[in-house]
Amino acid sequence: MEEEKKTYSWEETAHSKILIGFTDFCFRHRMAVTMLLAVISTIFAVFAFRVPIKTIFEELLPTKHPYVIVNERFKKTFGGSNIVNIMVEAEKGDIFNRDVLAKVQQITNELQFVEGVNPFQVISLATKKLRDVRASTEGILSVPMMWPDIPKNEEEMSKLRDAILGNELVYGRYVSRDMKSTLITVDFYDHLLKYDAAFKEIMKIVEKAEGNGVKVGIVGEPILYGWVGYYFTETMTIFFITIVSTALVLFLLMRTWRGTLYPMMAGLLSAIWAFGVAGMAGFHLDPLTVVLAFLITARCISHSVQFVSRFDFEIAGGMEPFKAARLAMLGLIKPGLLGVATDAAGIMVVVLTPIPLLQKVAIIGGVWVSTIAVCGIVQIPLLLSWSRRPRKYAHPIDVFPILRKILSLAIHIISTRWRYTVASGFLVIFVVSGFYAFKLKVGDTRPGSPILWPDSSYNIAADKMNIKFAGTDRLFVVIATKRYDAIREPVILDYMDYFQNFMESQPEVGGSLSLADALPKIRTMLREGNPRYKEYGANIPENSELIYIYLAGTEPGDIDRFVDPQFENAAVHFMVKDHKGDTIRATIARVKEFAAKHPIPGAEYLLAGGLIGVLGAVNEVILAGQFESIALALLAVVIFCYVGYRSLVAGLFFMIPVIISNTLTFAFMAWRDIGISINTLPVAATGIGLGVDYAFYICDGIREELRRGHDLMGAITNSISSAGRGVLVTLITLVTCIVFWDFSSLRFQAEMGILIGLWLAISALTALFLMPTLVWIFRPDFIMGESNNKK
Repeated sequence: MEEEKKTYSWEETAHSKILIGFTDFCFRHRMAVTMLLAVISTIFAVFAFRVPIKTIFEELLPTKHPYVIVNERFKKTFGGSNIVNIMVEAEKGDIFNRDVLAKVQQITNELQFVEGVNPFQVISLATKKLRDVRASTEGILSVPMMWPDIPKNEEEMSKLRDAILGNELVYGRYVSRDMKSTLITVDFYDHLLKYDAAFKEIMKIVEKAEGNGVKVGIVGEPILYGWVGYYFTETMTIFFITIVSTALVLFLLMRTWRGTLYPMMAGLLSAIWAFGVAGMAGFHLDPLTVVLAFLITARCISHSVQFVSRFDFEIAGGMEPFKAARLAMLGLIKPGLLGVATDAAGIMVVVLTPIPLLQKVAIIGGVWVSTIAVCGIVQIPLLLSWSRRPRKYAHPIDVFPILRKILSLAIHIISTRWRYTVASGFLVIFVVSGFYAFKLKVGDTRPGSPILWPDSSYNIAADKMNIKFAGTDRLFVVIATKRYDAIREPVILDYMDYFQNFMESQPEVGGSLSLADALPKIRTMLREGNPRYKEYGANIPENSELIYIYLAGTEPGDIDRFVDPQFENAAVHFMVKDHKGDTIRATIARVKEFAAKHPIPGAEYLLAGGLIGVLGAVNEVILAGQFESIALALLAVVIFCYVGYRSLVAGLFFMIPVIISNTLTFAFMAWRDIGISINTLPVAATGIGLGVDYAFYICDGIREELRRGHDLMGAITNSISSAGRGVLVTLITLVTCIVFWDFSSLRFQAEMGILIGLWLAISALTALFLMPTLVWIFRPDFIMGESNNKK
């Protein structure tokens, strides 16, 4: 009885009356609370199954960014950011044989019927849009390169070859310099585009065309996200294998059914609640966020293991299950809630990034993490209160002697002068990783796509296209006027030509296209091919005649990729070698540099459309908010610690593991060439709060033991033995199971798995070795309390 009073006396000094009252209420009405949570979970489960899994293009873009506004305004005319490039390659010889050209014609014709395709933006040798200007006895003719039929004999084939070689709009742009490959480009109506459907239809067309001496490569955002959808079944298989393996490893380590089933059930319930909220809000799940789902599930399992470990610790001391469960909740509810709050804050700050997909991911992620407070911190102790004292373990394999050696090592280091070596070592690691972390880049860091492995068919095709052609990634800049026919003015055409020459001298740009490329050749033909006349007309009427000749025999819209029908706005298209973050920034910087130095009278440069333009917008938004997000997440740690411990020192103290874990992780990302992008940002943001969870449990355990009357070393020993056990169990369980992600066909998933494992390892090491060391060295008042005064 005296021992029970002593326990309750400690509780009054260690917890606020609110937390004590809440805990007592839950345990007095544990059946009603449990049934209420079961009913709510059932309702959420109904809505959880209504969450669709898909990628919506519009949600990937910061809709208010000027680049995106320009892209949206002109994409139907000048082409958007969802262009697909199809390369048809002759395995032997060149493309000038009927079999290869027949495949080009076949693919071109079938693309017209793919769902969501803009038929006016299908361009290849087999369409009217690629034209040859010829002089004959009938005058100057503008005729399609290879439409409606492919060459029937060697003479016609030779004429086609000569026409391509003499056409700057085609040679090097749509036919490779070695004549072995030709390019087909197709754009989509964004509002009609469904990545999975487009991917399946185009892949069928490609597979049908391959063979008989023809190889086909295909790249583009619809194809990339199509591959993500294609591997989604595999991704979910790996996810479920990981979850099952987590349960098996937990069972091996905990040796009890409750230590296995309760944490897994908490993870399942939190997922149901999160997806239920998503279903009610009408949100969807992007396939690439599955790895984020595992990270949040891992956090719920981690918190639950802490409660089970504390319960087992009290049971081993002879306490009854009901009292042990109540004491576990009282002892861990504060660090548990602090951990949940910092985790949720870390991902919720992403809401400030004005990209709809990231905002939705942040909301659902924040809700999901917040549900751990109910599904893990409240529900698990209530279920444990019904547990019986175990008579024996569920299996004979005992690995805890190994865990105890690790925990004893931590205690030994902290109790000897080795603690200063540990503190110094972490300081050195922080400084070195901090410098290296500044090398972390915003945007993609590799050519092709970092989502897929380098040896994927997509990245192999991207590499080939960038070698053989001017570039697969498009950027268009609009020369905008407010005057009818202004684009026909010689001065504006001169500026366009000068602009193209300047940009083509940059290493990032492989080539360019505009109306300014087409007119000089026509004027040359009018002068019997004399190259001295390879220039524009001297005035608007003369340029109008040249344009009329070029458009003779064409269909409406055939020149739309260069200029609008009123000739008020024209596009200058640039073929960029890749869409790495550095490449995009350098390309856009050069465009801005030229625009600033060479203003056009009566016109302006509008940046920037195409894939490079919209990715540039995404990267700029992420870069602008990156440091703000980190600062807000750290501020959240300070605020929550102040509320929890009534001490600003506590906030600064717990920032230490957060900063160390994040600098180390960012340094690892820089080392592995993993950039901060729209895909990696949610994982990185969630990891910000991850660095401090374990530290809360260890340090609050020390605080709790001090108030029970132990000296500092005894408090550290008991805390590490109790909370440290849960930290090790969680670490070993999750890091062991994360290895399955390395088998993913998506490089992104594999790398994010490694990243999660690294975060968990760093967080555990700082919690077990560094934070108790700092408590011993600095003895902060919010932990020591009256112990400092007594000393």
